[in-house]
Amino acid sequence: MNIRNKEGYMDTTAHDAIKAIERKAKLRFDYHPLVYICSPYAGDIEVNVHNARRYSRHAVSKGYLPITPHLLYPQFLDDGLKSERDLGMFFGLVLMSKCAEVWVFGERISTGMKMEIDRARSKGYTIRFFSSSCEELRR
Repeated sequence: MNIRNKEGYMDTTAHDAIKAIERKAKLRFDYHPLVYICSPYAGDIEVNVHNARRYSRHAVSKGYLPITPHLLYPQFLDDGLKSERDLGMFFGLVLMSKCAEVWVFGERISTGMKMEIDRARSKGYTIRFFSSSCEELRR
């Protein structure tokens, strides 16, 4: 936590308040790099959503802040409509550009995942591959 505000002036009130919250809650607000979670959505959606949640939880347990677009956008965009699916994929790629790494989970690469992996490769992003049981794979 920086004791200076964005203009560069000392801001002890905000600093002291956040430090008091951290002490009281025994929390540490350390840096957590953003990681993009790439896994199947289409097909058995119920199972795939369950797995995406597991993969996101795995990222948290490793100290990362997961970005999992296929857990967010299908809540209000219709994946069955091409225009809305394309919009959701575009939103995901925008979020991917903010992430430190892309983590690909599972043994099956779906069409959407292939597009995400191709985009990550073309941009030179760090890509890590994991099994469906969250074991990192060497590629």
